[in-house]
Amino acid sequence: MDISIIGDGNVGSALARGLEKAGHHVATCGHDPQSEKQLAESGEVIILAVPFEAIDDVASTIGHRADGKTVIDVTNVITPDMKGLAVGFTTSGAEEWQKKLPQAHVVKAFNTEFANTMDSGEAKGEQLTAFIAGDDARAKETVIELAEDIGFDGIDAGPLQNARLLEPLALLNVQLGYELGLGRDMGITVVH
Repeated sequence: MDISIIGDGNVGSALARGLEKAGHHVATCGHDPQSEKQLAESGEVIILAVPFEAIDDVASTIGHRADGKTVIDVTNVITPDMKGLAVGFTTSGAEEWQKKLPQAHVVKAFNTEFANTMDSGEAKGEQLTAFIAGDDARAKETVIELAEDIGFDGIDAGPLQNARLLEPLALLNVQLGYELGLGRDMGITVVH
């Protein structure tokens, strides 16, 4: 697939490596409106690996170019001090993306793992779980396949509203890794 990743930091770069290893064609860009427009236009799938604070800027830049496409939200909607959620309870970051890109098929995925595991889907030799939440069945299936191509165990986590559950899970992961000393070479696995 032709995959466009908007955001070339740790997360965007790791996903690019994992998807390229799996044989996908990946193009990435940092914060550059012209490149963001081009990538949104050309990609079959768009991955948003930007800080959540950039939502208004990026959504207005890519706009209708995302119409009808699978848009994967990997953002973490946590406060800058990494101790709380920036939104929650009645909405989620993914639902906010969906409001701003109403004709796109927004899917929440990959946000519950650290960047250093995103290119393999593993931590310490163990397969990690990628939770995939979205309202469009075909878009979710596409993202599950991409996650499995990287090496994750892709699990359908229900409708996009369930991003309200995945985003706090990401915060727990950050707390375990950074605040409670487990480190970034850890992850979450569902045994099923």
